[in-house]
Amino acid sequence: MNYEKHFESAVDRVRDEGRYRIFADLARKVGAFPRAEHRAGPDSGARSRDVTVWCSNDYLGMGQHPLVLAAAGEALRRYGAGAGGTRNISGTTHLHVLLEEELADLHGKAAALVMTSGYVANEAAISTIARLLPDSLILSDELNHASMIAGVQSSRCDKAIFGHNDLDHLERLLAAQPRERAKIIIFEGVYSMDGDFGPIHAVCDLAERYNAMTYLDEVHAVGMYGPRGGGVAERDGAMDRVDVIQGTLGKAFGCMGGYIAASAALVDAVRSHAAGFIFTTSLAPAVVGGAIASVRHLKSSSAERQAQQERAATLKARLAAAGLPVMPSPSHVVPVLVGDPVRCKAATDLLMDAFDIYIQPINYPTVPRGTERLRLTPGPLHDDRLMDELISALTEVWTRLDIKKAA
Repeated sequence: MNYEKHFESAVDRVRDEGRYRIFADLARKVGAFPRAEHRAGPDSGARSRDVTVWCSNDYLGMGQHPLVLAAAGEALRRYGAGAGGTRNISGTTHLHVLLEEELADLHGKAAALVMTSGYVANEAAISTIARLLPDSLILSDELNHASMIAGVQSSRCDKAIFGHNDLDHLERLLAAQPRERAKIIIFEGVYSMDGDFGPIHAVCDLAERYNAMTYLDEVHAVGMYGPRGGGVAERDGAMDRVDVIQGTLGKAFGCMGGYIAASAALVDAVRSHAAGFIFTTSLAPAVVGGAIASVRHLKSSSAERQAQQERAATLKARLAAAGLPVMPSPSHVVPVLVGDPVRCKAATDLLMDAFDIYIQPINYPTVPRGTERLRLTPGPLHDDRLMDELISALTEVWTRLDIKKAA
């Protein structure tokens, strides 16, 4: 058995499809975001240079906010570099307790549980909740994130997939089940690749009608929507109707980690049974301290959210005016259609090499084949000058690579 050959062949298949990814070696600079240094390897023959990042999930620039940096530094000095263990074995610092209190308050829930990433939170919570309920059925939107799909698969429970935001399809699936059967509807507040919203009230209406639970992924919405940054559910006045809200600390809050917020009994059950939580070293104190400061700040400040929404709306209008195929999106996500994996990768390479603009190509399996795209995430710190440079560069790239423009 030639083990290495099989691994090489697996990578070659990805290369042949034009979707092989190369990490961008970036050195973010405090106070200069969205600028970063793109570090060239010693054998590349290229030069290191400053680039503008247009695809960061640090949507509001909170990863470099002075309050967050100060809190992270203070936590490092007071508590040390690491938490020292799992949450059950010496790894629960007082900061972890405070952060969970802040998150429960943010979502109007009795309790919250912090985990090491949004992926872990979804996989651990969904699989555990489903396994703890007898004969449970998970009803999952077809465009749910890979971490939610992993949770469904790990649960080994029955599942049914409904069409994206298709309420009629969801209702047919619910109506086909006995009312007394345990049912969990899992869906998202913002679907990050298309940028559309989940119909939270309508899904909750169906859940109440057919005696189902609701599990809402708000990772691309927390910090971004609602008067205090509680997400789309807060914006829509639906937080009290959703049973479980899952979020991340790694996007709008600018730090790292994931969490769930729900009833005290549900959170305690996940805490007590979820392997992905129990057997993982807890988040470092500096991360937790920074996250507390970020959550608290965005509860009281809407300036960052308002500026980001203005930037996103302005960029969408400018892309459309330039004839570039910006895809419809009601949220802060700005997708630009390429429709071909090879051209998508070539476009991002050219943007980096010729224009010092970093955007990551989005190809299959993240999006369906034929819908390959650039996913732009403008933030409060992308000023008009940077936007001018982006529009000019994209127009030139579209011409050079003969990519189809908007109809």
